[in-house]
Amino acid sequence: MSYGDYARGYGGGSNGGGGSNSGNGGGYSNGYYNSTNGYSSGGYHGQSNGFGGSYSNGYGGNSGDKMSGIGANLKKPQWDLESLPKFEKSFYKPCDAVQKRSPAEVDAYRTQRQMRVSGRDVPKPVQSFDEAGFPAYVMNEVKAQGFKEPTPIQAQGWPMALSGRDVVGIAETGSGKTLTYCLPSIVHINAQPLLAPGDGPIVLVLAPTRELAVQIQQEVTKFGKSSRIRNTCVYGGVPRGQQIRELARGVEVCIATPGRLIDMLEAGKTNLRRVTYLVLDEADRMLDMGFAPQINKIVSQIRPDRQTLMWSATWPKEVRQLAHDYLKDFIQVNIGSLELSANHRITQIVEVVSEFEKRDKLVKHLERIMDDKETKCLIFVGTKRAADEITRFLRQDGFPALALHGDKAQNERDWVLNEFKTAKSPIMVATDVASRGIDSEDYVHRIGRTGRAGQKGTAITFFTTDNAKQARDLVTVLTEAKQQIDPRLSDMARGPGYGGGSSRGRWGGPRGGRGGFTSSNTAPLGSRRY
Repeated sequence: MSYGDYARGYGGGSNGGGGSNSGNGGGYSNGYYNSTNGYSSGGYHGQSNGFGGSYSNGYGGNSGDKMSGIGANLKKPQWDLESLPKFEKSFYKPCDAVQKRSPAEVDAYRTQRQMRVSGRDVPKPVQSFDEAGFPAYVMNEVKAQGFKEPTPIQAQGWPMALSGRDVVGIAETGSGKTLTYCLPSIVHINAQPLLAPGDGPIVLVLAPTRELAVQIQQEVTKFGKSSRIRNTCVYGGVPRGQQIRELARGVEVCIATPGRLIDMLEAGKTNLRRVTYLVLDEADRMLDMGFAPQINKIVSQIRPDRQTLMWSATWPKEVRQLAHDYLKDFIQVNIGSLELSANHRITQIVEVVSEFEKRDKLVKHLERIMDDKETKCLIFVGTKRAADEITRFLRQDGFPALALHGDKAQNERDWVLNEFKTAKSPIMVATDVASRGIDSEDYVHRIGRTGRAGQKGTAITFFTTDNAKQARDLVTVLTEAKQQIDPRLSDMARGPGYGGGSSRGRWGGPRGGRGGFTSSNTAPLGSRRY
């Protein structure tokens, strides 16, 4: 593979299939929102320091959610908009400070923060958390994390989402997109009638991977607790029992990967008749992973006058087509360039190396990185086999590494993520579950695992001649982000003749064992070097 990244600020996932908070109540109403059932509190999740990297040729792990013929038994409802119950979705009323800003002031603010908007009647951005009009206890949680103002996607995205319009948001990974749709979803839920027995969720969030779904659930849980908003996280790779029980009890928010959700729908364990707020998160990754047919099946089960919000780090033609298929009269905000761009808070270092230099290079970087006891290191590799091989090698050399990929059981994946999150094992070797060969979009997503929530990060990439065909695109990304470029990488980008033969490098050998935790994660740890 050879695209890779060392990641600072990677937020690990959490255990479990989704807690449910009981009830729905409280009451909140002010000049900005007409809300009857309550409000939620919470805050940004903190981020810790870390690094990451990448190795090997080949393909990433499979998501486990893609099945042939999935959803074949789902029938598309015949929607009669006249007979459907009415629902509220427009809650935004700009405060006086926002209303009084002139078009010139708004344009200057957007230009300074690299915002570009399109569509009809796009609302003005807010410039502070207070201007968004969220309740004090929500804002107290946000401000407690040390954030002084909304991120650009939040500043423009909150008024857009709260207006009830369909929204497209394009912004780099780690820019705060989750809270951009999470907080308005709480407002939306609190304005709807309470769930009746047998009702499905009001808010549906689709995500490409289990890990992302669990991370989204953590945010929804924090912000939904005060108004007793219940949620569940529905994904494959684990038994269905707990997820079925939570759906049966009733949840206002369902965060799901497409395959497992369709499984639940076909089995009659839930329905989407009450969904009026639909979120497609990391839409570009879902398309990369082949989820377009599943998304189509799911969306067909949702009333057509819903509010739909689509979020993506990139804006290729496939994502544009998805927006035109499922969104109506949408308004759009782009943060940064429409061209593929990386998070500018990330320092990107690309080293042109041979396959046989990677081990020594990796060890030297880890020796330096692990001098900082607060640092976490995420190493991306191209194959599951490489993840296990490198993990064994690092553990034998005294580095506390654990491997994470799609062949590992869900309880082991949860354990690895928790060990990494709590820094008990500060090095994690992982495959990119969406990767089928690495390109510049994969690279941007991978390095986006660092520099999260406004933090800085460092990404170190080992680039071999096997990847010469990606050199030009990578140079474009580095140039846009004003990064130093290895002269050898520039040479590859300029001319042919850098094909190179494919090499398995030094990571051959048999796969790890399977009963209990896999052998790579139970390999003896040598004398600690950190």
